[in-house]
Amino acid sequence: MAAEIVHVTTDEQLQMGLDIRKKVFVEEQKVPVEEELDEYDVVGDNAHHMLLVDEGIPVATGRLIYYKAGAAKMQRIAVHKAYRSKGYGRVLLLALEELAREIGLEASILDAQCHAEEFYKKLGYKVISQEPFYDAGILHVRMEKAL
Repeated sequence: MAAEIVHVTTDEQLQMGLDIRKKVFVEEQKVPVEEELDEYDVVGDNAHHMLLVDEGIPVATGRLIYYKAGAAKMQRIAVHKAYRSKGYGRVLLLALEELAREIGLEASILDAQCHAEEFYKKLGYKVISQEPFYDAGILHVRMEKAL
């Protein structure tokens, strides 16, 4: 994998990430587009978006928002279907965690789709929700990792 991590700074880069999310969440998982897009989907100070680009092709995306004092919330982590199970999600999440450390955050929180729970556990996340819950019609668990 010769992928490049891109910290999104332009609307064009942001749109590349939104295109991946639309394919994964809206088209594949049938999440309503109005639930998928929100106020953090802009280039600005309230969210940090990242892209993983392989040979010029955007293959994965994710974002970090400020969740609570000292904690980041990792969100909208998506890997284009043709690139799954090749380590791109892991690389992207580790880059988001590194960014969180660089900006002084001490914990990472995320809401994992239940089918991805083991993936996150392998990266050091622990379930902190009492029981699974639905978000956008998909079963999730809340997970946390100290940075």
